Amino acid sequence: MNHDEQALDFSTVIASTVHDMKNSLAMLMQAHSQWLARLPHELREGSEQGVIDFEFAHLNGMLVQLLGLYKLGVNQLPLQPAYHELDDFIEAQLAAHQEVFASRGIIATYEVDPLSPLGFFDRELVASVLGNCINNAIRYARESLLITVSDEAGQLVLSINDDGDGYPFEMLERQADYVQGINHSSGSTGLGLYFANRIAALHQRNGVEGRTEIRNGGTLGGGVFSLYLP
Repeated sequence: MNHDEQALDFSTVIASTVHDMKNSLAMLMQAHSQWLARLPHELREGSEQGVIDFEFAHLNGMLVQLLGLYKLGVNQLPLQPAYHELDDFIEAQLAAHQEVFASRGIIATYEVDPLSPLGFFDRELVASVLGNCINNAIRYARESLLITVSDEAGQLVLSINDDGDGYPFEMLERQADYVQGINHSSGSTGLGLYFANRIAALHQRNGVEGRTEIRNGGTLGGGVFSLYLP
């Protein structure tokens, strides 16, 4: 067996393990939800519950991301684009994080350009990107999060704004180098941006590929992540 075959076998084992971990996490989340429902109302809330809800979502997002990267690497992540109503799509993404928003006191809103009510993209893949980015924004937001949908030069632009301190200068400078290495102060690996950019690039039209961009400022004055889809 050559080195490439060994590497492929190992990556397959890791992917299978991640898949099992994702299933176990789903069962744990379901059991926790059922247990929580049996508690008195005053015991269902609190800072600890907020931590649990956030970390559940964070872990699930990372596992989805790892599986997605593996499938991209072995060309097993086919693009299945379709037209979607953007209001419904964004509402669904925010609803999935509603408990975390409530526990952290974050007000999450969205604005869709009335001239761009529909988008043509792979719903599951784009949802996985937005889910990870929403989790990241929740980590740094103070009290507000805003998702905007607009059209720029014929491209659909989905942006996630927060009112936190924004992205570090070094991260903005090196955003083209999506895998940036582990930042021990923040725990960032850069894989989130790499995954988002790979998903964006799968969306192509007339020779134009999708892309991602991070910057500071925006409507809320903090970090802004934007996904451009042709």
